[in-house]
Amino acid sequence: MDDAVSRERGSVSVEVAILAPAFIALLVLAGVAGRTAVAAEAVDAAAHDAARAASISRDAGTARREAREAAVRLLDWRRLNCAGTPTLAFSGTVNGRPTSFDAAFRSPVGQDASVTVRISCTVDLSDLQLSVVPGMPTGKRVTASFTSPLDRYRSRA
Repeated sequence: MDDAVSRERGSVSVEVAILAPAFIALLVLAGVAGRTAVAAEAVDAAAHDAARAASISRDAGTARREAREAAVRLLDWRRLNCAGTPTLAFSGTVNGRPTSFDAAFRSPVGQDASVTVRISCTVDLSDLQLSVVPGMPTGKRVTASFTSPLDRYRSRA
């Protein structure tokens, strides 16, 4: 009996030493997944607000400015810190055909037109770096887009 006890002595310490890094790595990966999911939801909401702000504007220049302000305002409100400035890309459709953002605003009254705003943001993950997990990214690119129709009977510039 004494031999069995002496052979098992210290086995718990060895198990903890082996499993602790794996458990910590799992917690860090859960943090990365959680932060990425929250960022994706915030960028999606910002794209929605930006497209809506653009679609109620009368001209493309004002629409771009209003879309940027709406996106930044929402991302700031959600406290999403992008690594660098979020990028916005603008496009449009007229009668269901892809066109430029400016062309959507130049389309004649009565035609179906819409504008799309695409937002990309790199979420900073550098504070979650862990030497136990090699190759872990320092940032994750999150992108979302939303399309909003222009009022077909409202004058456009």
